[in-house]
Amino acid sequence: QIGDWLPKSDLPISKSSISTIAQNEKQHILEALDLTSWRVSGNNGAAKLLDIKSTTLEYRMKKLGISRR
Repeated sequence: QIGDWLPKSDLPISKSSISTIAQNEKQHILEALDLTSWRVSGNNGAAKLLDIKSTTLEYRMKKLGISRR
């Protein structure tokens, strides 16, 4: 048994207070795209900034429903 030495939290954990990994990934990709003026590939592209292949970035964008506004 653990015992009473662990502090008890009176704060309930709310699902709305934490984002999913997919939401975080989408936001991160959008920030990279904004910084690169929506350039996906090339030396000044978001894929280079994120250190992933441009085809991987394109796949993730499609999966997450990211398209240019």
